[in-house]
Amino acid sequence: MQVKKLIHGVSLAAMAVLYSAGATAGPADYIYTPNVEQGEKEIDFKFGSAKQQDGSRTTVSSLGFGYGATEYWFTEVYLKREKEGSDGLTLAEWENKFQLTETGKYAVDIGLITEIEAPLNNSKAPWEFKIGPLFQTEFGKLQLNGNVLFERKFGRNDTDDKYSTEMGYQWQAKYRWIKTLEFGAQGFGELGRWDHWDAASAQNHRAGPAVFGKFALANKQAIKYNAAWLFGLSDVAPNNTLRMQVEFEF
Repeated sequence: MQVKKLIHGVSLAAMAVLYSAGATAGPADYIYTPNVEQGEKEIDFKFGSAKQQDGSRTTVSSLGFGYGATEYWFTEVYLKREKEGSDGLTLAEWENKFQLTETGKYAVDIGLITEIEAPLNNSKAPWEFKIGPLFQTEFGKLQLNGNVLFERKFGRNDTDDKYSTEMGYQWQAKYRWIKTLEFGAQGFGELGRWDHWDAASAQNHRAGPAVFGKFALANKQAIKYNAAWLFGLSDVAPNNTLRMQVEFEF
């Protein structure tokens, strides 16, 4: 009961922030999964590079530390560097994931992600808040994930005309062949304002093949990886995006 009350409180507070307050996913963004392992610690490196339609390139990298604080709560803090042309921005992020259902108890595992991002080297850059439900189901060796995300920028330029709550999505299909090499596909997209989607030509959709794996080490340690090559599926999407993530679990 206490777990349910905590999750309900977090959800209400986060949605209040969103409702009272544009966002675009970065090339290093990854697929959130709903499950949490208590006591797990990880060092997490993410990298992404997107080639825009005008030939310019956006690159993002981050390094973080995460901890499974309870059986239903995983928290992570990390530093992120974004670079577009000669412009660079350093950010700090705090991510919290809540597992809402017992793993495997129901047909679909459900979680909740919240994330807050703060600029460190540009006082005029906005902060950003993200929240959304996470879903996962399995059919034999096939694992399917689907997430709905809401993002809101806020800060000194926070006006109804400047910023709005944006809606996006993530999906993933993974075939668990062997632990060290799994394969599938990933997709990311932004639809526009949550209550008034952009025209199809202005939405951002990317998808492509992905690989995954986990190498077990001594003393219950492990290295996990996943990477994807995404192709633009809409007029405003980057031509192609390379994204990858490597985690050291201990």
